[in-house]
Amino acid sequence: MKRLLGTVAASLCALLAFTPLTAGTAHAQGEGLQRQEWALTALNAKAAWRTTKGQGVTVAVLDTGVDPSHPDLSRNVAKGKDFVGMGAGRGDREWARHGTAMAGIIAGHGHGAGGRDGVLGIAPEARILPVRVLLEDQDPQRAKARDKRGTALAQGIRWAADHGADVINLSLGDDSDSAHPDAEEDAAVRYALRKGVVVVASAGNGGEDGDHVSYPAAYPGVIAVAAVDRNGARAAFSTRRWYATVAAPGKDILIADPDRTYYQGWGTSAAAAFTSGAVALVRAAHPDLSPAQIKELISDTARNTPEGGRSDAVGTGIVDPAAAIETGSHVRPAKQRPAVGEYREKYFGTAPPADGAGPGWFALAAAVLGAALIGAAWAVHRGFTPHLPPRLRGLVAGPHGGGPGQRPGPPGGSPPGGLPGG
Repeated sequence: MKRLLGTVAASLCALLAFTPLTAGTAHAQGEGLQRQEWALTALNAKAAWRTTKGQGVTVAVLDTGVDPSHPDLSRNVAKGKDFVGMGAGRGDREWARHGTAMAGIIAGHGHGAGGRDGVLGIAPEARILPVRVLLEDQDPQRAKARDKRGTALAQGIRWAADHGADVINLSLGDDSDSAHPDAEEDAAVRYALRKGVVVVASAGNGGEDGDHVSYPAAYPGVIAVAAVDRNGARAAFSTRRWYATVAAPGKDILIADPDRTYYQGWGTSAAAAFTSGAVALVRAAHPDLSPAQIKELISDTARNTPEGGRSDAVGTGIVDPAAAIETGSHVRPAKQRPAVGEYREKYFGTAPPADGAGPGWFALAAAVLGAALIGAAWAVHRGFTPHLPPRLRGLVAGPHGGGPGQRPGPPGGSPPGGLPGG
């Protein structure tokens, strides 16, 4: 597997492997490739296209960069942002390969007569917003960028959310032994969700290497995507974890490259890109739905649902954007809830309480009750004898069972209605 090491954690990688497609002029020009794109059939894309192809929706691709001049993407790429600022540049072999591949999966429109050559993305009319947050595996500046640009991913997520992204695609992750949540990245994801941006991430390629937790896939609120093969079965490399939301094709995927050649790729990064494109279709059809509602739609309408409703291997099943679009017609839009989840003290310190669960209401109730009891005691002291239940009499009773101005109880006796054990 070709891992593209990144800049935001010791082992942050772009999760895709490239293998050459059959050599020859036809494949070099992209002729006939669209007939081989089995993933679009598996995702029921044509049925979704009867409603929308993603027009008006912007998908931010946080990756190694995107080639805006690629013939399959030339009309669909907006001006983006580079948070790395070093490494390979346009024309270099190790520039924007992984990011261009992901952009093609999401919004490729083909080229040539009728757009029949090259690759089609699942949302061919969506717009790509490229945000460079990591470098390719063979980039000589990779190690330096990792040390100097450790906050690139968090910065990129916030920038994308502030610059028109409707969906953020994160075909990358840290699934090393030491992987753990990063407070800045987690906060950036929450920021994007609060702004109404759907965040999609690859589940990880650790299925044959221990199934380590992968971030950003495991951050709360993220649509985490596992990979399946042509038969709809979990791909062997796909990580199995609790955070898996859904699955999408991730093996034998046709991808575009800046060198104008086409390759086959595999990895959960491809599955995440397909899902980001599917989310773009749903968002185009239902622009007022919140990220939480879209995540629920994508999850609830997935096909090939495993026994029991979900599994760590494939989540709730394979993404079906057409079904999600149809079901979304019956969903009333709702605002995104501020709280999307919490983490344990181990990483972030004491987690903030969930909405409505903070100490404020308890303090107010305690203050009111305390004032009432003080008032009652003062009234008794002034000679007023209220009619109180036995249990409350014990709360205002004196140390010998009688309140001030009252006759003491029997010597050695317990206050009427007193709490057990005093």
